[in-house]
Amino acid sequence: MSGQSITDRIAAAQHSMTGSAISKAVCKATTHEVSAPKKKHLDYLMHCTNELNVNIPHLADTLFERTANQSWVVVFKALITTHHLMMYGNERFIQYLASRSTLFNLNNFIDKGALQGYDMSIYIRRYSRYLTERALSYRLVAADFTKMKRGTDGVMRTMSIEKLMKTLPIIQNQLDALLDFEANSNELTNGVINCAFTLLFKDSIRIFAAYNEGVINLLEKYFNMKKNQCKEALEIYKRFLIRMTKLSEPFFAPSSLLEALEQHLASLEGKKIKEASTVSRYRNLCWDSL
Repeated sequence: MSGQSITDRIAAAQHSMTGSAISKAVCKATTHEVSAPKKKHLDYLMHCTNELNVNIPHLADTLFERTANQSWVVVFKALITTHHLMMYGNERFIQYLASRSTLFNLNNFIDKGALQGYDMSIYIRRYSRYLTERALSYRLVAADFTKMKRGTDGVMRTMSIEKLMKTLPIIQNQLDALLDFEANSNELTNGVINCAFTLLFKDSIRIFAAYNEGVINLLEKYFNMKKNQCKEALEIYKRFLIRMTKLSEPFFAPSSLLEALEQHLASLEGKKIKEASTVSRYRNLCWDSL
């Protein structure tokens, strides 16, 4: 399906008549069109999170309402928009999400009627679990792992051993939820899931950076720990090694990603690419073609 559906246009017109600019933008960002949310709508919503007179709960609730739609396209795009605002919006947005006891009711979501509906429903369920875990992590540590100050004087490198022991398992849980998305190049078959994958890829790099610095701090303190602390730290390090291997599988090791990077360089150099594979969409940000 290309373009906005009649349902999308009616919904947008209704929001225009009621004067709800935020609801209208959410509606336009989450149309039935099988493509990533348009950049202009994401930018507007991101700008709204910085406005003090904007009701953040209303914005979030409007997105939650879109996840109750029966179409996998609408639901997936609502999750992508939520993720985008968690990443780039004002911190007030993720603070509100973290304050809620539940976010999405998608554990049993399935769209049997649409093209790709069954397969995409699987990723919707996994994606919603990751976003829920992302909000939970913020609630537990009052910080976003993807935005922590890094380096030798960064948050994870200077954290006390007691706090480090509590924080690293939380990072591990968030990373596990991200890795459970488990999409490979053969499954990145449309602009919607490609967009979600791009955001997850960016998160994975930042989360792992914080995770890695925490483990470095842990190892630096290891030989000065008490016996019980050493046992716990050793288990944390073993789990880190497992996740490091697992992280390399969907994101860093595959030749598909190398292919995407090479094709991007070729395009910058003005070389003609004979055949653009599905994976070449990796090189585009979610909305570059919109």
